[in-house]
Amino acid sequence: MLGALAALAVGGGLVLTNPGPAAFEDFAADQLVEQLTRDLCSDGGLPMLMRVVVRDCPGLVRAQRTPLGAWARQGTRRRNFGLFSLYTTNLGGQQLAQWQIPRYKATTLAAAGRFVVLRTGRQQGLEP
Repeated sequence: MLGALAALAVGGGLVLTNPGPAAFEDFAADQLVEQLTRDLCSDGGLPMLMRVVVRDCPGLVRAQRTPLGAWARQGTRRRNFGLFSLYTTNLGGQQLAQWQIPRYKATTLAAAGRFVVLRTGRQQGLEP
C-alpha cells in the first residue's frame, strides 16, 4: 500500500511539473540564441555582405531572443503524455535574399520541470 501511494505521489508530481508550451518557448529561445551565435557569428556563417553590415553579430542574435522563442514555438509540436512531454521542432529553410536559412530539427523531452534535448541536427534540402 505504501509503495502504491509513493508511486502515485511521484506520478502526480511529474504531472504537475511537466513543463508547458510557455516554458518550452523560453527554453527554445536560449537554445536558438546559442546555436545561431555559433552558426552565424563564426567565420563563413553570414554572407560577406552581411558581415560588413553586422558589427556585433552575437549582440544582434541575443536581441532577437523573444522573437526566436516565438518562432520556435510556432514550429513545434508537443505530445503530452501526462508524466512527460515530447517536443518536436522543425525550423528554417526560408530564403533570405541570396541566402537560405539553415533548417534545424530537434526533439526535446520535458519532465520534472526540465528540458533535455534528445536529438538535434541541421538538415539539408528544402523538404520538411
